[in-house]
Amino acid sequence: MTIQDSGFMMEDGVSCLPCTPEEQKKIVIDLRNESERNLKEGNLYFVISSGWFRKWERYVGIDADANLIGNQSSDSRHRNVASSLVAEMPGAIDNSDIVQNGSDCNCKENAIQLRRNLVEGQDYVLVPQRVWEKLHEWYKGGPALPRKMILQGVYHRTFDVEVYPLRLKLIDSRDESQSVIWLSRKASLSELFQRVCALRGIQQNKARIWDYFNKRKHTQLSASNRSLEESNLQMDQDILLEEVDGHHSSRFGLDSTGNELALVSMEPSRSSFTIAGGPTLSNGHSSGFKSNQYPGSSLSSGLKDTDDGFDAYNTVRKGEKRGLAGLQNLGNTCFMNSALQCLVHTPPLVEYFLKDYSDEINTKNPLGMHGELALAFGELLRKLWSSGQTAIAPRVFKGKLARFAPQFSGYNQHDSQELLAFLLDGLHEDLNRVKEKPYIELKDADGRPDEVVAAESWKNHKARNDSVIVDVCQGQYKSTLVCPVCNKISITFDPFMYLSLPLPSTITRTMTVTVFYGDGSGLPMPYTVSVLKNGFCKDLLLALRTACCLKTDENLLLAEVYENKIYRYLEMPLEPLASIKDDEHIVAFRIQKKGMEKTKLVIFHRWEEKKELFGTPLITYLGEDQPSGADIETAVSKVLSPFKRMHSSAKAHIGKGSDFLSDGLDELCSSSDAQSIENAEFEGALSTDLSLRLLLTDDRVMNFKAFKKDTLFEPGKILSVVMDWTDKEQDLYDASYLKDIPEVHKAGFAAKKTRQEAISLSSCLDAFLVEEPLGPDDMWYCPRCKEHRQAVKKLDLWMLPEIIVFHLKRFTYGRYLKNKIDTFVNFPIHNLDLSKYVKNKDGQSYVYELYAISNHYGGLGGGHYTAYAKLIDENRWYHFDDGHVSPVNESDIKTSAAYLLFYKRVNESKMEIGESSYSHSTS
Repeated sequence: MTIQDSGFMMEDGVSCLPCTPEEQKKIVIDLRNESERNLKEGNLYFVISSGWFRKWERYVGIDADANLIGNQSSDSRHRNVASSLVAEMPGAIDNSDIVQNGSDCNCKENAIQLRRNLVEGQDYVLVPQRVWEKLHEWYKGGPALPRKMILQGVYHRTFDVEVYPLRLKLIDSRDESQSVIWLSRKASLSELFQRVCALRGIQQNKARIWDYFNKRKHTQLSASNRSLEESNLQMDQDILLEEVDGHHSSRFGLDSTGNELALVSMEPSRSSFTIAGGPTLSNGHSSGFKSNQYPGSSLSSGLKDTDDGFDAYNTVRKGEKRGLAGLQNLGNTCFMNSALQCLVHTPPLVEYFLKDYSDEINTKNPLGMHGELALAFGELLRKLWSSGQTAIAPRVFKGKLARFAPQFSGYNQHDSQELLAFLLDGLHEDLNRVKEKPYIELKDADGRPDEVVAAESWKNHKARNDSVIVDVCQGQYKSTLVCPVCNKISITFDPFMYLSLPLPSTITRTMTVTVFYGDGSGLPMPYTVSVLKNGFCKDLLLALRTACCLKTDENLLLAEVYENKIYRYLEMPLEPLASIKDDEHIVAFRIQKKGMEKTKLVIFHRWEEKKELFGTPLITYLGEDQPSGADIETAVSKVLSPFKRMHSSAKAHIGKGSDFLSDGLDELCSSSDAQSIENAEFEGALSTDLSLRLLLTDDRVMNFKAFKKDTLFEPGKILSVVMDWTDKEQDLYDASYLKDIPEVHKAGFAAKKTRQEAISLSSCLDAFLVEEPLGPDDMWYCPRCKEHRQAVKKLDLWMLPEIIVFHLKRFTYGRYLKNKIDTFVNFPIHNLDLSKYVKNKDGQSYVYELYAISNHYGGLGGGHYTAYAKLIDENRWYHFDDGHVSPVNESDIKTSAAYLLFYKRVNESKMEIGESSYSHSTS
């Protein structure tokens, strides 16, 4: 694609653009699409401030980007929109809000660094190199922030832009000076040696570089193709430079007591054994170092003890408590630490991984990680249960995580529940006792008793999935679907590993929405409804349907009006109501269902004399397959008919326009009409044969074009017109109905806020098990109707596992907002009796006791995770906050930060691991 360069400049240094906003939009979209088709390692992307990029998007007509607009506060959003709605040119590219004031880097190309903990979409966007080059050509500014694309993962390869390269602190033992080096975590150790030697002026054959994590010598690094990530080097950690001749060892060869340490290579020696006592499994490396021996265990380590800050100095001393070791934060890894502490304090898993589980490691499972994840987890659990209260740096485990789950690589904050789900599934596949999974053809229930179908489903599941995770953590629920048309009932029994529970809100909010008639059959009317504060748009629509007596053949189209334009459509049923602020103006349009597949027509209103927009845009649909200018005029007249004054001196008139711009609206018109109108524009006069003063426009109402009654338009597209109001239109129609629509909630005289009552865990379970229709994006294919139907779904618990995890769904994600619910959930610590929820009456006890909690404090895109865990033998709770561990009273562990709840079934000690409720009935 050939793109002409700009040679014009404005006073502020920004290019005088030869491209219209629409042309810029098309060029950038084409370049982005081209980049997506040619993804490869090393491609350059550039970081741009979201603040500037939002302005540019609005300028070119991309107003409703879900990722960018949705992550800012209402106030800041409206401040930005206030200026954007007049479609001002954004000015020079300005990245000043996302870069650090200074830099500690000696490398010229990295002289300017990003601020830490920025969130993509909220703080910055990434654009391909060619897009950056065009934007910079048009707008200048900067600074340029290039980042390379890297390839991540082992079995699931994914491309990712490395926004934050690895930052290493280099300590030169010769003069104890410190420098900072920035390198990709995919860079090789050879590249690190070259960079260090060039920076410090030392020959490579005389340089010795140590992994100096936590100011302790771990591994002597050697120049090789091994990556920095594979070497477990972490963000902001130290590396130590020494000369081979030994004259400059300085104090770095001493331990904490001042004794001289042997400066020997700590690379593992060769051995044919690993932690599990089997053949080498990890990267071709094995170890001869012995890990601590547990009763009944003859395991040796396949991982380097010193990699995680664990050595002979940290072994548990006589009388010292076990299981109280913290996990060091390696850079926004509190989410990982929290989930890990809950897992490593799960009694049956502790018992399992402290024994010899080598026979159960499955290296052949294509769905697993060749046993490496299970080995890494098992080794970490052993260290945590052996080191007393010395904090462990889980570098090896994090490295494995980055390899097998690249979504958790890097140094961004993540969700502890998402990590838990990956770990449980990954551990299961690595420890799956089934080496070759048989093919099993599923059968329908066909009216058979639930007990028979459930037992058959579980047997089939165990034939393909059999591991300690299944034994301990997996249960079974019954899923019932009913077709709303033919009443076909489908019953299936499916396994689960945790239960994600919604948080039913006890607080309501009143919302006022003005409802317009899309067919012009009535005047607009404001309706005030009460909805759950933490509800969704589907709840608001349901309340409005009842309030306005919506007919069965009608739908409601929700939209926000700002500055007399449609700012956004609220079309996602699960868009959180928290994204709608009290000071916003929300409207709904009653539309016939059968017409919503046709061409949408948006009607803006403008005072002709002032050329200013006013009032609320109206929306209707054109019923014709190929609408014409006459159809548009008829539709506008129809939708305005309720606003006609009872007594009017206005007469029908022929509207005349003035000179207007034309910029791509020709695409909507047939070519002959478009050409004739273009000729009229060049002549400096526009004439139409319409009785209303209507002009085609775009969604920003910046460009205009006349059209005639016989002008034909492409069907299915969104058409926008502006109606110019003169004194005659004001005399004919009452415009007051279009103006001053009420806010969602008027502040000032609101009733006194009521204190929210704490909700119970049982109410969350009730909400999870309630019968409800499937969403429109989750339709069920009815085998009887042979069509997708919005079936009614009901879940029931059938069999519960020994360990049950409740995930409290505190985070809601919508198109325009990510929201966290801080509601306090009152959950029992002892004697959680779930018997009434279990449909399988097998006589088992389903009483549970809490033993661990994963907590999340703060908001989205950041915040902090911690964990509470109970030492069962000691019968005491502890708080695990990364590397800091402290006792905590049982009465203090129930907070509104609780996110994941871990329960263990009571009185199960006599049952063997792996024994299921079906083992008795089927044996």
